[in-house]
Amino acid sequence: MGNILVKVKRFFQNKNTVTILCVLAGILVLYMGYNWRVTKATEPVSIPYAKTTLVSRHVITTADIGYVEVASSVLEKMDNVVRNSAQLVGKEITYGNTVQENGFFFTSDVEDPAVNEENASKLLSMEDGYSPITIEVDLHTTYGNAMYPGNYIDLWFSGEDATGRFMYGKFIQSIKILSVTDSSGNSVFETSSENRTPAYLVFAVPDDLRALINNAQQLGELVPVPRNKSYTSNPGPTEIASQYIRSYILTHTAIINDSTSTTTGTTTNEEGSNE
Repeated sequence: MGNILVKVKRFFQNKNTVTILCVLAGILVLYMGYNWRVTKATEPVSIPYAKTTLVSRHVITTADIGYVEVASSVLEKMDNVVRNSAQLVGKEITYGNTVQENGFFFTSDVEDPAVNEENASKLLSMEDGYSPITIEVDLHTTYGNAMYPGNYIDLWFSGEDATGRFMYGKFIQSIKILSVTDSSGNSVFETSSENRTPAYLVFAVPDDLRALINNAQQLGELVPVPRNKSYTSNPGPTEIASQYIRSYILTHTAIINDSTSTTTGTTTNEEGSNE
């Protein structure tokens, strides 16, 4: 027994032996560390994805979400990907955004539900002395959806005069489109993944023209007519283009008594309104 202990002691006291053992220990540590890193990098993590294409302002439900396992090393390069469905359910797709089918959700894709922020913000940004007004349109009258928010266009009036003769002429010039919406009030251009049919054009007009334009819609039809890029780049003032049409509308407008809201007869007062 004593001889064995002596031999063991001599073995560990040998410098070559110690060196070899240290090298082996170092290799073992490196191997274990490498193996741990590889295991961690390839360990799958369950990530939510969109089961169908989700368009702007869609409110996410559990039925919209699927799950797929992704290697941890892949996720390190996508630090803004949403990893928990609790961060998605009840949220809505951000305005103008689309999450494609089988695509991951990123933090910039979702937000708390809001009410038509685009239209609301544009109304709030109107200049002082301006009011919004809406006219009905369709795919035909918008020239195949060729009218965009920010464009300056003209409004033409179509109707009949007092003798029954047909009238058609430019009524208001250089009027700015605030938004183009479908019948549900959704912006037509906020997403390319869903075809939306234009139903309304919303404009900002000087207050003194609002009643006149509204009354024109009661007497006939307002037809939007697009202009070229230069017309939008160098807009003139929004103003009446035909005094004849203006006079015709005012002649058929009854003034309202503010205190009783009853009509008092025909007038040619420019502020006349049947609202």
